[in-house]
Amino acid sequence: MDETGGGCAHGTPDKWYEVEYAENVLANILARLPVKSLLVCKSVCKHWRQLINCQAFTNLQLLWSKNHSLYIVYPYMDIIMKLYLVKHSGEITRTIAFPYCNNLSTLTIICSFDGLLCCINYSWKVDSGMIVEDVTDLEIRICNPATRKALLLPKGSPSEENPSIGVAFGPQINEYKIFRFFCPKRISLAKRKSNANHRQCEVYSSSTGSWSVIGCVPYCPMHSSHSPLGSNHVFVNGNIYWFIASDEDNMIPGSILTVDIEETLGTIDLPNEVTEHSYLVDLEGHLSLVAVYDEDGIVNIWILEDNNEPKWVLKCSDNVPFSNDECVEFVVARENGIFFITSNYYFIYDLDHRFWRELDLSSISEREFPVAFAYTESLLSCGGRMDPQTEDNSNKRSI
Repeated sequence: MDETGGGCAHGTPDKWYEVEYAENVLANILARLPVKSLLVCKSVCKHWRQLINCQAFTNLQLLWSKNHSLYIVYPYMDIIMKLYLVKHSGEITRTIAFPYCNNLSTLTIICSFDGLLCCINYSWKVDSGMIVEDVTDLEIRICNPATRKALLLPKGSPSEENPSIGVAFGPQINEYKIFRFFCPKRISLAKRKSNANHRQCEVYSSSTGSWSVIGCVPYCPMHSSHSPLGSNHVFVNGNIYWFIASDEDNMIPGSILTVDIEETLGTIDLPNEVTEHSYLVDLEGHLSLVAVYDEDGIVNIWILEDNNEPKWVLKCSDNVPFSNDECVEFVVARENGIFFITSNYYFIYDLDHRFWRELDLSSISEREFPVAFAYTESLLSCGGRMDPQTEDNSNKRSI
């Protein structure tokens, strides 16, 4: 017995050594762990740290994680982000309190992609001896809640009005561009009083770490009453989409503004008359329009089948399970489900079975300008594919 037991004891380390140094085997085991556990695993030994830090492992972990995506819910806009990870069933799997400096104004999240969040807030200014929010300037951060890292981007050009933001990801993993629409401060008073559009657009690239100005643009994104910082948009297959306000009512969409990763702008007509409670979402890789008609108590869901020659197809039209007293505050899609946040409830609509399910998120008590996004954990760097020296310099501005 002793001899057999001793033989097994001596054989185990040798077997584990073979597994540990068979890169594909170890990488596939570790890639299935939560990011929080991976950060601990980096302290096990130098070999594990090098493996987890390499780009190939980051890509492998992201691929695995994408097959187990969740919703990330941010119900109450505050100076400290309290995030809830929610399964399709409505189960809250984890709560993340994301730390920031104490001198920030209220934060909101405008997008989520491959584990990175883009967060914006107003900067501070001195007005009549008092420190107040500067609603003409936005601080922009790229955050990774899993690694608890954040990067504060350089300031954009000075603006006379509240700028609008949109984020495009790609073409490579961990590359992104941020489009910022603004009204330059140096415009003369005569031009400002004219009816001409003086909006310009500039782009921040993670590859260069700096802003570049595209120039004047014929259209700019509309501001939404459900998003006080006014940057509702969706990124689908290499393009960003925003609503453009209608000529009759600036609170109701009239068309869609689009820009691709190559910085080419265009417009798309809407399929039908929509309402203030209309949202653009990514539905299974297609741009989709979700429009809620309060008076009729129905929701129409449209899908754009061809981006080159836009053709809208009505995916479905169904009754909503809430009264017209409930205001739809945010809508997001993941796979074949659409997540609705109303004034008092959370619902998921299953497109395949035309079925509404109310989520029991009673533990989320407070709510103010709530948002939700599809989310997958990742190890991606907030600075994109910048060289380590540049990233280290950027970390001086990180939170």
